Parts: sequence; C-alpha cells; structure tokens
Amino acid sequence: MSRSPGQIALALGIALFLAVFLLVPVATVVYVAFTEKGGGGLTLVNFLDFARTELFVRSFWNSVYVSGMTVVWASALALPLAYLTTRFEFRGAMLVQTLGFLPLIMPPFVGAVAMQLLFGRNGSVNLLLDEWFDFKIGFMEGLNGVIFLQAIHYFPFILVNLSAALRNIDRSMEEAAQNLGSHGLRLFRRIALPLALPGYIAGASLVFVKVFDDVATPLLLNVKEMLAPQAYLRITSIGIDDPMGYVISVVLILVAVATMWATALVMKGKDYATTQRGGGGLARRKLRPREQALAYGVVILILALVLAPHVGLVLLSFATVWSYSPLPDGYTLAHYTRVLGDSSIYIKNTLLYAGLAATIDVVIGGAIAYLVLRTRLAGRQWLDWAASTALAVPGVVLGIGYLRAFYGVNLPDGTPLATLWIVIVLAIAIRRLPYALRAAYAALQQISISLEEAAENLGATKARTVRRVVIPLMTGGLLAGFVTSFATAAVELSAVLILVQSNSDAPLAYGLYVLMQTPAGRGAGAALGVIAVLIVAICMWLSQLAVDRSQRARGLDI
Repeated sequence: MSRSPGQIALALGIALFLAVFLLVPVATVVYVAFTEKGGGGLTLVNFLDFARTELFVRSFWNSVYVSGMTVVWASALALPLAYLTTRFEFRGAMLVQTLGFLPLIMPPFVGAVAMQLLFGRNGSVNLLLDEWFDFKIGFMEGLNGVIFLQAIHYFPFILVNLSAALRNIDRSMEEAAQNLGSHGLRLFRRIALPLALPGYIAGASLVFVKVFDDVATPLLLNVKEMLAPQAYLRITSIGIDDPMGYVISVVLILVAVATMWATALVMKGKDYATTQRGGGGLARRKLRPREQALAYGVVILILALVLAPHVGLVLLSFATVWSYSPLPDGYTLAHYTRVLGDSSIYIKNTLLYAGLAATIDVVIGGAIAYLVLRTRLAGRQWLDWAASTALAVPGVVLGIGYLRAFYGVNLPDGTPLATLWIVIVLAIAIRRLPYALRAAYAALQQISISLEEAAENLGATKARTVRRVVIPLMTGGLLAGFVTSFATAAVELSAVLILVQSNSDAPLAYGLYVLMQTPAGRGAGAALGVIAVLIVAICMWLSQLAVDRSQRARGLDI
C-alpha cells in the first residue's frame, strides 16, 4: 500500500466531484428548509408551517400508511414463493424465482396505466366480476391502488433477500425441531422465519424507503396527497423559492435515514448465526399430493398477479382501442411506428444519458474502490461513505437540490447551468454511483495484492501496474457495475422529472410519464414502456453474463 501525489490528486478530484454534485445540492435543500423565505436568517418557522398545514400532515401519514401496507402485502406475496421454493421439493423452483424477479425490471409507473385497464373500476377483471357476480372491487382506487401497484412491483426485494437467508440456514436446526415434534406453520413461525429475519428486514426496509419517496406512481394514479408528490407539485407549481418543497425534501431524507437506523436497531445485539450455511443432513421436504396441488395453485396465482402489469403493457402497446372491454378491440403496430419515429428522441437521449452516467459511475466507483483498498490515504474511507449516501437521498430531493444550487449559476451566454442536459446526466450518475462502487469494490477484493507486488518487483510503475494488471482483472466487475448503473439509470424518473426543461432534452422515462398522462398517448407510452423493459432486461442479462464469465475466468463454480 502506498501514497503518491497522483493518488492524492485523484482523491481530491473525487472529493470535489462528490462535494459539488452530491453534498452541495443536498446541503442547499437543507439550508433553504431552515431559512426564512426571501433569504432571511435561520428559522424553524417553515417546519412549524409544515406541521400546521393539514394537507402536509395528511400527506405524511398517507405516505407512512401506503409504505407500511405495501410492506405487508409485498410480504404476503414473497413469503410463500420464498419458503416453497427453498424448503420443499418444488419442480420449477428456479423458474418461479426468475419470474418473481421480473417486476423489478419495469418501473412501477410504467405498469400503472396497464393495471388500471386490468384492475380499474372499468377494467377487465371488474367487467367480468360485474357480469358474472354483479359486483366490482376498487383495486386501483386512491391509496389502495398505490399499495396494490407498489406491492406487486417491489415484492422481489423481499423475495430475493428472504430466499437467500432461508438457503443459508443450517437445516439441522429444522431437523432438530422436527424431531421434537414441530411441523408445518409452527416450524416456519418458530424456527425458519426467526433465523431468516435479517434477510426479511433488509428487503422490507428497502421496500418501505422506495415506496415512501416514489413520485411518479401516485401521480399517474391521480393520488396527490402523499409527501413525495407534494414536494414535486410545490416546486413545479409554485416555484423554487417556495420553502415548503425543501421542508418536505428534508422530511423525506429524515424518514429514509430513520428507517435504516431502525433496521440496524432491530438487528442489534441479536445472534442469527448457525454453524454451517444451508448444509446439514435434512433434504428438502416432499409435499403430499394435496399439499402439492395447493402449493402450485398459490404460486400460479401469485405469479399471474405480479406479471399482470407486463401482460397489460404488451396488450396496450398493440391495442387499437381498449376501453370498457376485457380485451382490446383490435391490434396494430402503429404505436411502435410512432414511437420509433416521432418519439425516437427519447430513446436516443436515454442511451446517451445512461451511457455517460454509467461511464462516470464506473470510473469514479473503480477509483474509490482502489483508493480505499490499495492505499493508505487519510480519509479515503470518507469517499466510500460519501458516495454511498446517495442511496439515502430520494431522487426528487436531488432534483430539487440541483435546480436550486445550479439555477443561479450562469454560463457566459447567460444560460442557467441547471437547464443543460448534462446536469440530468450528472444527477442520475450520482444516484447510481453506489451500484458501480459496490461492484468495483467486490471485484478488487477478489484480486490478490501479491499480483500487483509481483508486477512492481519486475519493474512496472504503479500506473502501469494498474493499467496492465488491476483493470484487466477487474473487467468483469466493472462491466457488471456499468450495466447495472446503465439499466437503472435508463428508467430513472424522480430526479429527471424535476430537471427536464424541454422535450428535446427528455429521456425515455420522462417521455413515458408524459405520454401516459393522456388517453391518446397511452398506446405509444405502452410501446415505449415495452422498449424500456427490453433495454433493462437485456442489460440485466449482460450483467449476469459478465459476472459468470468473470467467475469462470477465475475457475470458480457458477
């Protein structure tokens, strides 16, 4: 490990980048929230106004209610899938896990319109219920609609974490419990679930935070009395000088931090370790025929429900007219023709913005990983912590911060810096930096430092060693980080919604949001949504391919 002038300069450059494009915008939001309107002194009056305004208080509790109930319903969807596929002989378990992950590759706001057509008051399901049983169910009405849609979209966070935790439990613990007479739900409730609690809590807290700061889904369902939509509406309708948008942003940050803190508090002082991971002598249990039929029925019902937005989106993208009927009246390719013609600017901008953002993330994430793991620079760990804090900053807060911090900064021709498209790129790069950082960190941890020492002993300079040894060996991890950042940046909307100044600068996610606002644009919006899902799916597949090849190159089993 070493310290060289080049490494010091690199660390200072990264620190400056994070300070300007992450810390300054967030600090600006916090400062304005505590400042009197018009640039006066520090005050708490804005927060008192927030607490006295019935709309904001109601919006806060609505957001808490929606986030909490989403966790409950997402758990109800994830628990059966995770338990059945990890603890029993279940044919097609891998397919179930893969299909269960699919909702994550489609942003929730994309499926909102499709779900209204399927489950809305005059959607396919309610039309059939009305015809057959003479009643309707308000699946998509008000807060219930947001909960329904968010639970379907975010339940994979719980499914993935809980499945991993269940696989890591020493099965001899369950065997001992069975020998003592514990079976069925009692075995799950008293043994399996408590030991898998770390995985469940990790997934549940992530669901809570993501739902709490989501802007677009409530707005597309015409639900405005939630906190994140209120922040967006205050800034876009009243202006960037209104302090209430900043107060709401601070509340969003505090809730995200409090959720993470509460998660750590719940796990503190408890021991979930077992002597071996997933081993033990207990084989997966066999289901009796009646249990097997019930299990497959539950799994098929859940998968049909969570994949409904994808089916609805594809049908809508090909539909001529779809209104007051269970299925479209006819099918056409006109929406795809329109999207690939008139709206192709959205696709081009997305590829450009997400590509640049992912490149920035890989370069900075790789550099931070190298500085933390391979040097002794003072304060290097702070770079890691600072970059990782982007995860706790909601997109709408970052967008508002950029608008406030950079709108007063003018270029020589008088153009405000905040109106340039490159600011959108920087915002989504900051939002996705933790993904690339963690991928680069993991890749560098797997490289023995003795390889670098050998190269230097043979006369290679530090820079040549990095270029010829470290970077080639990190390629798989860096590529996985690039693809992950690219895929998630391609559908980023919260920050983009605040920063887009014109349609010519708008990316695909913004175009989707605009098109979905009007009945005439929904077909084209659905076609654009299908293209977005394909882009993300291809990127996820490439990411997995990169990781697999990297592991094969190291002789590791996949």
